[in-house]
Amino acid sequence: MNDKATGFTLEPERLEALSVSSGAEGPGPAMEGAHQIARRTGAPRHDLLVVLGSGAADALASWGEPAASLRLSDLPGVMVPVAPGHEDRLDSYAVARGRKMAGQEVGGERRVLVARGRTHLYEGHGPGPVVALSRVAAAAGVRGAVLVNAGGCLRGFHIGEVMTITDHLNLTGSSPFDGPVFTDVRSVWDDEFADVLRGVTERSGVYAAVRGPEYQTMAETRMLESAGADCVGMSTVLEAIALHHLGVRVAGMSVVSDLSFAQAPTDPDEVIRLVAGAHDDRRRHRGGAGGDVLNGRRRIVVESRSGQFTPMNM
Repeated sequence: MNDKATGFTLEPERLEALSVSSGAEGPGPAMEGAHQIARRTGAPRHDLLVVLGSGAADALASWGEPAASLRLSDLPGVMVPVAPGHEDRLDSYAVARGRKMAGQEVGGERRVLVARGRTHLYEGHGPGPVVALSRVAAAAGVRGAVLVNAGGCLRGFHIGEVMTITDHLNLTGSSPFDGPVFTDVRSVWDDEFADVLRGVTERSGVYAAVRGPEYQTMAETRMLESAGADCVGMSTVLEAIALHHLGVRVAGMSVVSDLSFAQAPTDPDEVIRLVAGAHDDRRRHRGGAGGDVLNGRRRIVVESRSGQFTPMNM
């Protein structure tokens, strides 16, 4: 599909994957969202999607001002984020490759979409709005995605540490799909991306997604630990599955913001403060995990291995 006015193009394979997974509404909303992004940013396509979780709004402060910004809720199907620490904002950055990044000389320019908030399943609107931005971003051409969240820790990690997500447990009781969309989810979390993230995060492990909004009981915490989860939260997994189905390579990071076995009750405001503090500390001491990874450490995130779209449905 081509749009001569904006230069927007979409491969037939990705359009087919969007159609198969869109249910009764069809691919129209995702396509309209992608056209709107192209018109309002002046970029016919984007290469990477970054979704920042609670308290992470300033994680990429070192990138400077975006080339363009719009409201997330301006896009069809995408709602105003309501969770604490989330913003109704989507930024478009032009990341230059004609400079040294992570010790490598790279050229050209990549366009990166950075979402400052997300919709959660616990808001009660179903999976559609949760994955609407993922679908729009895939229609806008992204080849890679980095999903960031704040998670409760089930292991001996420390507050402020960041875990690379290598696998997940979908305990939300939901799927981003309706109908026979038989997607192989064993490789949702891209191994190459995870290897890169391990170079800038302290931990790696399994992220369990639950619906929320309530936090888990101590019995549920023990169950999650015994099931193999390392961190637990209320987001990210449905987005990752939807992106994977559409041929987008996915990486994930969970910032430890709560110790699930702690006796003190979890305070949502404290979660935001701790995550923001963790990002500030990483910027001061390490340049920021997000910035290091997304600025091209070992050339992560913007191209598939072959440079071609590969549909992920069975």
